[in-house]
Amino acid sequence: MDHSYRAAMNGDNGNKPQRRPGFAGPYPVAEPEPLPAPAQDAASRVFAFVEDLFFLTKIQDTGRKMNVKVEFVKTEKDLTEHMKNNGEEKPSLIIFDLNNANAKPLSLIPKLKSKLKKGTSIIGFLSHVQGDLKQKAHEAGCDMVLPRSAFSQNLPQLLRRHGAWEAEPAVG
Repeated sequence: MDHSYRAAMNGDNGNKPQRRPGFAGPYPVAEPEPLPAPAQDAASRVFAFVEDLFFLTKIQDTGRKMNVKVEFVKTEKDLTEHMKNNGEEKPSLIIFDLNNANAKPLSLIPKLKSKLKKGTSIIGFLSHVQGDLKQKAHEAGCDMVLPRSAFSQNLPQLLRRHGAWEAEPAVG
C-alpha cells in the first residue's frame, strides 16, 4: 500500500503540513489575566483537599500564576484551624479530589455545606468514568463535579473567579 500521501501531510518532503479543506486548527484558549498581587498577609480564600502530587503541583503553579493563595488541608480540623487564622473569613472555594480517601469527601461535604452556607462553592474532580461517584458527590452537596481533564483546563478561570476579593464599597 502506498503511504506517500502521509509525507505531504506531515511535511516530511520539505513542504508545510497541509490541512484538509474545511478543517480549521484548534481554537486557541486565552489564559485569563492574573489578579492583582495580594498583600503578603492576605488570608487564603481557596482551600483544597488534594493529596495527588500531580494535581497538588498543578493547583499550586496555577494559583501562583493567577496571584491566588491556595492552602492545602488534609482534614476538617485543618480547615477550621486555617479559617480561625483568617479571622473567621469564610473560604470562597473548596476543592475536593473525590478520590482522596483520607479526606472522606462524601461525608465531609454535607458538613461543610451546612456550616458554610451559600458563600462557599465546593468543587470536586474525579476520573471521567466514575459516574456513580459523580452522582453521589452532587447529592452530598458539591456545587460542581468535573472530570480531571475539565478541572485542569478550567482551573485558571476557577481560581480567578473565586480568589478575587470583593471590592470595598465606595464611601460617599
